[in-house]
Amino acid sequence: MNNFEIDYTYLYAKKVVDGEIIACQKVKQACKRHLNDLKKAETDDFEYEFNLKKANKIIKFIELLPDISTGKPTKLALFQKFIVGSLYGWRHKETGYRRFTKAYISMSRKNGKSALVSGVALYELLYGESPHFDREIYCTANSKDQARTVFRMVVAQLKKIRSVSPTIRKLTKIVRNEIRFEDANSLLMPLSRETENVDSLNVLLGILDEYHTANDASMMEVLQSSQAQQDQPLIFIISTAGFKLNGVMYTQEYPYITKILNGEIENDKYFAICYEQENENEINDEALWIKSNPLLEVDSIRNKMLNFLRSKLKEAREKDSLSATLVKNFNMWQSASNESFLNGDDWKACGINDVPNIYGKEVYFGADLSRTTDLSSISWVIPIDGKFYVDSHSFVGTKGGLENKAKRDKIDYKGLEQKGFATITKKESGIIDYKEIINFIDEMVEKYNLNVKGIMYDEYSAPPFITELEDRYTLISVRQGYKTLSPAIKDFQMKIFDKQIMHNNNPLLTIAINNAIVVRENDAVKIDKSKNREKIDPLMALIDAWTEALYYVEDDTDYNAMYSDPNFTF
Repeated sequence: MNNFEIDYTYLYAKKVVDGEIIACQKVKQACKRHLNDLKKAETDDFEYEFNLKKANKIIKFIELLPDISTGKPTKLALFQKFIVGSLYGWRHKETGYRRFTKAYISMSRKNGKSALVSGVALYELLYGESPHFDREIYCTANSKDQARTVFRMVVAQLKKIRSVSPTIRKLTKIVRNEIRFEDANSLLMPLSRETENVDSLNVLLGILDEYHTANDASMMEVLQSSQAQQDQPLIFIISTAGFKLNGVMYTQEYPYITKILNGEIENDKYFAICYEQENENEINDEALWIKSNPLLEVDSIRNKMLNFLRSKLKEAREKDSLSATLVKNFNMWQSASNESFLNGDDWKACGINDVPNIYGKEVYFGADLSRTTDLSSISWVIPIDGKFYVDSHSFVGTKGGLENKAKRDKIDYKGLEQKGFATITKKESGIIDYKEIINFIDEMVEKYNLNVKGIMYDEYSAPPFITELEDRYTLISVRQGYKTLSPAIKDFQMKIFDKQIMHNNNPLLTIAINNAIVVRENDAVKIDKSKNREKIDPLMALIDAWTEALYYVEDDTDYNAMYSDPNFTF
C-alpha cells in the first residue's frame, strides 16, 4: 500500500517562488515565509513544525463537501490547499496545537473565499480537536445580512451532507440562525455588531467576513477577548479590498500584514496572504490578472473567468467608472468617489518612518480654526532638500462629551493625544483653549529655530484671537474661493504624485486626506467643506499653508563666492 502524501503547501509555495505561478509581491512573500519556516523547523530554536497529515486531513475533508451549485465534491485549487494546509499543518512542537491564531486572507470576488472559509467552519464544528466539547464558531460581519453569507453557505453544504448521511443528520440540528452538533454540544451561528449579549462568548473560530466594511475593531476585540481559555483559537479575516480608506482593515490590518510579510515585524502566530494587483497598469495585461484572481490557475475555469473579467473591465471603461471594478475584481483599494481628493496609495507612498531634521528651516503654517468647540488644526510645510515635509496637530473640543464625539467621528482622540497628534481641551466648557494653539506655534518655532514665512488662515472662520499672533508672525488671510485654492490644491496633488511630499503618517491628517472630496467649477477645484467637515480640518489647514508654499523656490546660490568673484558685476 502506498502511503505517500502530496505536500500541497510546499508544492504551491515552490511554484510561486520559482515563478511557475505568477503572483504579486505579498503572495511571493507568504510562500517564501512558508519555505523559510520549513528550514527553521529543523532547528531546536523554532518552536513549530509542519505536520503534513494534519494539513491534508482538512484538505481531504473540504474536497468531500458537496459544491452547493452542482452537488458534486468540491475541488480545491492549489492556492486554496496552500491556505488551509498552512493553517492546519503548522503545529506547536510540544503541544501539537495549531500555530496560527489569526489569518488574513484577501483576494478578488468570485475566487472561492466563502467556500473555503465555510469548509473550515464546518470542519471545526464537526471534527474540531480542541476543545472536544462546547466548540463555538461564529460567522461575523459588519451587518446581519453579511454575517449570514458564510452561515448560509455552511447550511447549504450541511443540508446536502445530511441528505446522504443518516449519522450526520442525527447528530446535527439546523434552526433559523444556528447549527448545532448535539454530540459535542457545539454550535455555529452568524453574529453581527447588532447582536446582543456578545460578552458571554467563548469563541473557538471567529470569521470576519468582508472586513473592509468595518468602521472599527470592536467586533475583532469581542472575538479575541473571548478566546483567553482556548488552546488553539483562530480569528479568520476574509475579505476583498474596499473603499473605506479610514476603516480598520485598511488603516490597521493591511499595514500590519504588510510588515509581517516584509519581515519588518515578527508574528509567528499570524498567517497572511493577499492576492492583489500592484498597480492599475497591470489590468492592461491579462497574464497578470492571476495576481488578484488566483482561481485563474485552474485550467477548467480559466476561460470562463477571463471572459467575465474582460466584459466587466470593458463595461467599466466605457462608463468611465473603474473604481468598483478595481476593488471587486482586481482587489485594489480605492477612494469611495471618483471625485476623491487623493488615492490612498499615493498618499501612503509618501510616508516616511523618521521625521527629518527640521531645525533652522523655513516653515509655512496653515490654520483651520473653529470659532467654538469642534476641531481646530495647525498644519505646516517645511521645504527640505528639494522636497516638502508636511505635518499637522489638532485641538479637540469636548462640548457634548468626548466619548460621544469620538464615537460619532469614529476617531480615538485619546489615543491620538497620547501619541502627540492632538490636544484635547481641558476646559470644563468643552471649548477649545486658544492659548494652547498659540503656545503650540510659539513652542514649535522656538524649539526648532524655525523661520516662519507666514501663518495662512481662513479669515471667515478664524476666531478673533488669531490677531494675537500678528506681532510675532506674518498673518496672511486666504480667501476660500476657487481662484485662491485651486492652484494650491492642484500643485499639492502633483507634488504627491511626484513623491515630493514627505509625511510621518499622522493619523488625523491621513483621515482628512481620505475623506476629502473635490468639487469643480470649469477647470478649477476646491475641497467640499459640506462633507465630513469635522474630519478634514488638518487638510484644509495644510491647503491654506500651501497657497504660499507653492511659490517656494530653493535657492542654493553661494552668494559669498559670487560676490568675491573678480568678474562679478551688477
